[in-house]
Amino acid sequence: MPMGKRIAWDAWNRNILWRTSPPPASSHGLRPNRFIIFLSIFYPALLYFGNPHFSPQVIALVLALLVLGGRTSAFGIRTGPWCAAGGLLLAVLAFVLENALLLKLYPVLVNGGLLAVFVSSLRNPPTIAERIARLRSPNLPQFAVVYTRRVTQAWCIFFVGNGLVALWTALWSPDRVWFIYNGVIAYVLVGALFGGEWLVRQRVLHRSES
Repeated sequence: MPMGKRIAWDAWNRNILWRTSPPPASSHGLRPNRFIIFLSIFYPALLYFGNPHFSPQVIALVLALLVLGGRTSAFGIRTGPWCAAGGLLLAVLAFVLENALLLKLYPVLVNGGLLAVFVSSLRNPPTIAERIARLRSPNLPQFAVVYTRRVTQAWCIFFVGNGLVALWTALWSPDRVWFIYNGVIAYVLVGALFGGEWLVRQRVLHRSES
C-alpha cells in the first residue's frame, strides 16, 4: 500500500468512531444539550414506566420538549424538519386525545427520519458515513469512500427493519414487549452493528495491506 494511502487509512481507522454525533452549533440551530439526548435515549423507558402513573398528556408534553429541544434522535443524527413536525403532531394528538398509542409511534417516526437522511446521502454524496469519517480524516482514500457507502447502505437496511418492528410492537404488542424492543433490544442491535462494522473494517484493512 502506498505510504500516503496507508497514512490516510490509519487515521480514519484509528480515530473514526462510527457514531452519529450531532453537528456543532451554527446559525441554523443550537446543538442539542445532553439532557435532550438523554431524554431521547430513555424515552421508551419513560413512557413505559411513567404510563401507569402519569396521563398521556404529561408524557406528550415531554415528547414535545424532546422534539423542540433539538431534532436529534437517540442515535445522535439530526433529522429533517418534517420529522420534527411529525413528532410535534404525535405529541399534540396524544395530548388532545389522551392516547398513549400515539406516543408509542415516536420510535417509528425516528427510524423513518433517519432512513430518509441516510438514503438522501446515498443519492447525493458524500454519504453520512463518509461525512463523519472526513471529520477526522479529510483526505479519505477511494477504497475508504466505497466502504463508507456500504456502511451507509447497511444502516439504511437496519432502519427499515428496526422501524417495521417498532411499528409492529406499537400497534399489536403489549406495552412490555414494546418497551423491551424499543428501549433495550434496539439499542443492543445498534451496538452490534457498530461492533460488526468495526470487525469488517479490520478485515478491509487487512486486505488492503496485502
